Amino acid sequence: MRRLYYFIGLLILVTWIGNVANAQEIDPNNLSNVRVDELTDQQIRAYMKQAEASGITEEQFVQLALQRGMPATEIEKLRERIKKLEGDDVDSVVTLERPVLPRTVNDSLAKGRRQDETAGVPKDMAHKRRELPIFGSTLFQNETSTFEPNLRLATPKDYIIGPDDQLLIDIYGQSEVFYNPTVTPEGIINVPSVGVISVGGLRFDEAEERIKNALSNVYTAIRSGATKVSISLGNIRSIKVTITGEVNKPGTYTLPSLASVLNALYYSGGPNRNGSFRNISLVREGKTVAVLDIYEVLMEGAFRNNVSLRDQDVLMVPPYLRVVELEGEVKRPARFELKEGETFTDLLRYAGGFTENAYQQRIQVIKKTPTEQRIEDLLATQFSQYLPNSGDRFTVDRLLERFENRVTISGAVFRPGEYELSPGLTLSMLLKKAEGVKEDAFLKRGSISRLTDDLQLEQVSFNVADVIAGLGGDIELKREDVVHIASIFELKEELTVSIAGEVRNPGEFEYAESMTLEDLIMKAGGYRESAMPARIEVSRRVRDANALSASASIAEVFQVSSEWGLDLSDANFKLQPFDLVVVRTESGYETQKTVRIEGEVLYPGIYTILRKDERISNIIKRAGGFTPYAYVDGASLKRGRALEGQTAETMAEKMTKQSKQDDEYERLLALQHLQQDVGGRVNQAYVDRNLNNSLVGINLARIVENPGGIGDLILEDGDVIRVPKELQTVKISGEVLAPSTAIYSRNKGFKQYISQAGGFSQRALRKGTYIIYANGSVKSTNKFLFFNNYPPIEPGAEIFVPRAPERIKLGPQQWMGVTTGLASLLAVIVTLVR
Repeated sequence: MRRLYYFIGLLILVTWIGNVANAQEIDPNNLSNVRVDELTDQQIRAYMKQAEASGITEEQFVQLALQRGMPATEIEKLRERIKKLEGDDVDSVVTLERPVLPRTVNDSLAKGRRQDETAGVPKDMAHKRRELPIFGSTLFQNETSTFEPNLRLATPKDYIIGPDDQLLIDIYGQSEVFYNPTVTPEGIINVPSVGVISVGGLRFDEAEERIKNALSNVYTAIRSGATKVSISLGNIRSIKVTITGEVNKPGTYTLPSLASVLNALYYSGGPNRNGSFRNISLVREGKTVAVLDIYEVLMEGAFRNNVSLRDQDVLMVPPYLRVVELEGEVKRPARFELKEGETFTDLLRYAGGFTENAYQQRIQVIKKTPTEQRIEDLLATQFSQYLPNSGDRFTVDRLLERFENRVTISGAVFRPGEYELSPGLTLSMLLKKAEGVKEDAFLKRGSISRLTDDLQLEQVSFNVADVIAGLGGDIELKREDVVHIASIFELKEELTVSIAGEVRNPGEFEYAESMTLEDLIMKAGGYRESAMPARIEVSRRVRDANALSASASIAEVFQVSSEWGLDLSDANFKLQPFDLVVVRTESGYETQKTVRIEGEVLYPGIYTILRKDERISNIIKRAGGFTPYAYVDGASLKRGRALEGQTAETMAEKMTKQSKQDDEYERLLALQHLQQDVGGRVNQAYVDRNLNNSLVGINLARIVENPGGIGDLILEDGDVIRVPKELQTVKISGEVLAPSTAIYSRNKGFKQYISQAGGFSQRALRKGTYIIYANGSVKSTNKFLFFNNYPPIEPGAEIFVPRAPERIKLGPQQWMGVTTGLASLLAVIVTLVR
């Protein structure tokens, strides 16, 4: 029945093309002379209508056309013509159905529709993507090349002699005679005066040796070398090769016996869109004798596995395993097949590398998940490590469109706007081009926003009055500089001075006329104990620096000495606006820094840090080592100050600010767990777990064995090292029915501990479960396919199950509001259409 349908489809196709393309005189049995470029749009539309009426699918059309000899390039042209005509038809339908509205209304609606339709839509989905070619497919689509084996070459030594091969035997020297016997189906040749010689199934060099031995029995001068023998291959036989799998034209082909794997693939049209170009197997007598990688031929010119074929060989082209797309600014955008372990660097090499307009620092990757698509950024530093997955689509963007000779001036000038950057253009010249500054211009300071070579923003300040007056500070402009002259109405500077260093209240203070250094130190609360009054540094801005000089000063520094009683040696030293005063620390002054070690050591307690490079191993040694009950694997290091003394309101306010940058779900989850104790303080357990988890996961056993190694951290002030006893329990908390502490057992897994706590509650977020180990390290649950992969359980660990966010249910009033809004929107649409 399937053959009958196939025959009917073939008959319809031949009749369809023969009837409607009569202008080209097409032979229904030979479609090799079809030229799509010579067909008109009207003819193509007629073909489309008849094909739709007859029920021919695209795949049926391709198979039937290939079997009737229609070139693959013409089939591709016909596809493109049909797609173009379908697009034109869609546009015409939209034009006819669009309501006729006034121009202003039509334009506004079109603008709003474009914004709505493209908002949040990735660039590659905003329009129909063009189908990329398959890399390597053009090797089998070139009409000008026959891709036939070269029969003029010397006979390969490994050529297998078979029936119908003709051997040319030339005897010369003392005896001269020529024979050209043909191998019989039994694999023998009959040489006159010599007899029957069996050569079938032998390699050519083996058959040559056997023939010479047989001839030497008759022509004895062959042994002495007085007579020579030359044997070559004349007419060669034909062989039958079966090509199966994902090829354009599978079947059994009759080929010359010197044909190779690539010759056979060309006759079959090469792999189709689902076929592999990297794993083509040659099967001989049930065994795979060679595997061809076409990319090796295309990229390296290597024909290592392009072996010669034999009769009854089978070429198998399996489906591809991993295909990705690379488009945009590369030299060969296409679909590429990658082997296991090949990275994006290999993919880029197959694509010929970037073009001159490519933006190479970041590549857009669109990946396919089980339910939707996901976008990722691939940075240049990741190219050699990134392993693409099948279905990934990489897009290489173009460089930014920027002007090479543009500067901009804005603000309080008479003619703001963009100007040409002529050679040697300076700030003063640009101000003259803008016809000067306005009366309300702020003349004390202007600014230039400048892009550095790595596209970072740089701010350059200047004195507007000095530049206009030509008193110095003129700056030579650079490409894309943006000059801004502020107005006194939008900017009023506040004059301040700053003090930093060893004073009780460092910071910025309001400047006052005739303000001295003594006044500023008094405002800052005086010196600290660690201050060095004999060396106070005052730095002052330089307003008349030569911007064109490589060694121009950018600040003026004064050294001032004083006494502890603020009796300055230069009491008349007056400050100026924006002066920066720095009070240095006394050289060699250090406050004591301590750490605390707790738990199972011989001498727990507080220890003073003796050296700047004091490490964990040193403190353990000073504490006398471990007791027999120490659980070294559970040791932890706590670094940083706890959030003691902060109210719940303060913490909630900080979390709300942080939520602007964090994920909305995580913020709601954190606020949901925020609790207060009776004193209004933050619940310390929650702080330790969520807000200030200052535990540093350490491997104390490795640190003791290898002092000074990578994990042997340098201690800081306030560090706490805790070595617990042998831990025997596991804590289960959070959203379980019965939070509890269970006895640790090596034979129990995650689910057994959850079951011992009564199981998950209805509000549990199972995929968010995480485990806090005794040493402070944390591991979360990850997902593999459709299953949650939970971390292992160790002694002293805590299993915490977070709460899932609550879903807000709509009440009757909310539903009424939604219904009313939809009804109003529908009424507006109906009104517009009418």
